[in-house]
Amino acid sequence: MEPDESQNPSKKASKKEAAKLEKQRRREQHAAAAATSGVSALSVDSPDPLAANYGDVPLAELQSKAISGRVWTQVGSLTDQLKDRAVLVRGRAQAIRAVGKKIAFLVVRERGCTVQCVLTAAPDLVSPQMVKYATGVSRESFVDVEGVVSVPGVPIKGATQQVEIQVRKLYCVNSAGNTLPINIEDASRSEIEIEKALEAGEQLVRVNQDTRLNFRFLDLRTAANQGIFRVQCQVENIFRQFLLNEEFVGIHTPKLIAGSSEGGSAVFRLDYKGIPACLAQSPQLHKQMAICGDFGRVFEIGPVFRAEDSFTHRHLCEFTGLDVEMEIKEHYAEVMDIVDRLFIAMFDSLNEKCQKELEAIGKQYPFKPLKYLRKTLRLTFQEGIQMLKEAGVEVDPLGDLNTESEKTLGRLVAERYGTDFYILHRYPLAVRPFYTMPCEDDSAYSNSFDVFIRACGIDVTTISTYIESFRYGAPPHGGFGVGLERVVMLFCALNNIRKTSLFPRDPQRIAP
Repeated sequence: MEPDESQNPSKKASKKEAAKLEKQRRREQHAAAAATSGVSALSVDSPDPLAANYGDVPLAELQSKAISGRVWTQVGSLTDQLKDRAVLVRGRAQAIRAVGKKIAFLVVRERGCTVQCVLTAAPDLVSPQMVKYATGVSRESFVDVEGVVSVPGVPIKGATQQVEIQVRKLYCVNSAGNTLPINIEDASRSEIEIEKALEAGEQLVRVNQDTRLNFRFLDLRTAANQGIFRVQCQVENIFRQFLLNEEFVGIHTPKLIAGSSEGGSAVFRLDYKGIPACLAQSPQLHKQMAICGDFGRVFEIGPVFRAEDSFTHRHLCEFTGLDVEMEIKEHYAEVMDIVDRLFIAMFDSLNEKCQKELEAIGKQYPFKPLKYLRKTLRLTFQEGIQMLKEAGVEVDPLGDLNTESEKTLGRLVAERYGTDFYILHRYPLAVRPFYTMPCEDDSAYSNSFDVFIRACGIDVTTISTYIESFRYGAPPHGGFGVGLERVVMLFCALNNIRKTSLFPRDPQRIAP
């Protein structure tokens, strides 16, 4: 017979107390398990005590309100040397990926470098609401990320930096629209990747040239483009510094002139206060006048305008000219000596200082490194013609070389001499500009040259001041000019000069 619990109140009370304690024990066990797994007991819709650690930055905070003293670390400098260090980075949200409601991965990009940032829900550090906020940030938005650098045990495939940031704070500085005209991931693909995908039955988006240029401000964000224009900057820097070391003086010549500077009809004509004028095809006339003004050696980096209707991969209506003019003591070979040493110094510097940029370019646009000799090969025009003839290519010995002939000669030179860079000189006088000096031993040829990387009709009344400058004592002089964009295009073996022009101007494009 069961005992009557009503007759034993102390036993009944102890049983209730035991049930209560068991219930509390289970509740505590559940809370402990949640804490151990790093999951906050709060739901993503609950008020968040960590709300100050994430969110959109108010406009007032972006109006130079105060100087906080905070220091931002560049993404490109994040290495394992910073392990366990707290850092603050700013960049674009290139990719966001959620893993359930507790973990999110955010790839941040700055100037072509990327780092993987990890948000893991954990008590007093990262809330589920913060993880949810991160997954809602639109791609290409500007974000500030604060966190601790960690080094994973396996290589990181989706970022350039081989470290991660364990995120503690995340703020959106400026939000991008949810729909992008072109995706940076699509614009970064190589043709090889696209073709391989097609072979495997997968179709990837190919962003064509016009679309890229229509949205150039987005296209420029790819790693390859970041590399291209950093290489271009280095070319300009080397050009300037080398010539300054050789006692050249930098000058700036007018781009509004009265007459054509190169001859031909490829001139942008305009009305200059009722006077016919044009945009300068080159600084040729004025850099020669600077020599007559006793500067001795001059150079200029500036815009050049050509109104040619050239729909080719290597012509632009506006480009940046790298121009040189110098006194000659006795032979135009002195100018070629400068060309030789300048370009060798340029190529050496690019290979040494731009390895990361060249690697980024080569990943999207694969190319073989430029081959060049320590002492640049020099061939006369007649020697070049002879090489073409021996290869079965017939060309006019006193005419100019067309594009196909130039390509063929470049291939022949590479095969015979092992160089992609050479100088061809003593051109026929008939195919050179009006200001070119004839050769002393044969007036059919001229003291002129062209530089190869890889593969007269002027109204004298419009240039009367130029003609006048030679009447009062002019030293023998010579020079050269080359397009900055073309140097980069050829060095990186790119297939279109528009890739090396920040905002190209061709016969069909004047925007953006």
